Amino acid sequence: MVRIGLLGASRIARGAVIRPSREIAEAQVTCVAARNVDRAKSYATEHGIAAVAESYTALLERHDVDLIYNALPPREHAEWSLLAMQAGKDVLCEKPFAMNAGEARDMVGGAASTGRVLIEAFHYRFHPVFERVLTMIADGAIGRIEHVNAHFNVPIAANPGEIRYNRGLGGGALMDLGCYPLHWVRSVLGTEPQVVDASIRRHESGVDIETKATLAFPGGVPAAIACSMDPALPEDLDAGLSVTGSAGQLTLNNPLAPHNGYLLTLERNGSNSSIEIDGAARTTYWYQLQHVIDVLAGRRPMLTGGTDAIANMAVIDTILASDRSQATAVRRPTVRH
Repeated sequence: MVRIGLLGASRIARGAVIRPSREIAEAQVTCVAARNVDRAKSYATEHGIAAVAESYTALLERHDVDLIYNALPPREHAEWSLLAMQAGKDVLCEKPFAMNAGEARDMVGGAASTGRVLIEAFHYRFHPVFERVLTMIADGAIGRIEHVNAHFNVPIAANPGEIRYNRGLGGGALMDLGCYPLHWVRSVLGTEPQVVDASIRRHESGVDIETKATLAFPGGVPAAIACSMDPALPEDLDAGLSVTGSAGQLTLNNPLAPHNGYLLTLERNGSNSSIEIDGAARTTYWYQLQHVIDVLAGRRPMLTGGTDAIANMAVIDTILASDRSQATAVRRPTVRH
């Protein structure tokens, strides 16, 4: 049994951990801590959690907690993940993994030195729909990859207290949304890119409200990623991945949460076919929690976290840094291989 402590009485924990833990026999949420203990008590009552810790530190000291789910703002991911591992706990840390690649390296180093497991919560990666995409590409379904496009757009209002409009807490479209399409293209290509150019549109708060970037992967494979949290966007979530190869094209609508509906199509030799995946109705969060349990039990290797998490943050750092000299866009020489 993996006993889970929630670091933060967050909205995301409801779907990401609490619900799937009720469906997985080897998982149980045993305790929650929040910045305000009354909020933690209310949250525990609402979700049937047996215990409340008086503070974050108290949660880490509990003997009935094996795994910490860190859903605090990104600014607090490094500090509390490191403290959790030093206290002998394994950690499932929400994305974005850290504020920057330097913090990510510290976190991964902390996992190595303590011998604890530290997994980044890219829940989509464990779902059979995305697994099928990777398998089809590896099996040559579209030939040699020639280009990849990925995007994730969803309107987010700049309401008071909204951390995604708080630069100091790790807000911004690229950190909150763009980390996904970046991870999608990196997962598909299995190598690390250089940033060719980036275009960033900023909100008055200083965070990026829309970001686009062109990447160059080894072998001269280009990729484009885009994300926007502009409140004026249509209400429907818009997320997609397209992989063009020498022999065809794979397109996946909604790689983020295929359990809410997806469309995976293969275009080859002039024909277009839709592909149905067994197990797609189960949530990405169920597969994520099962993956964490399997990793802790030694049944499978860790897919996210480690050098992968550092690399994703390093590209985010480069994209954001490319905007320092100009408010709109920065062009860099095309990378040639």
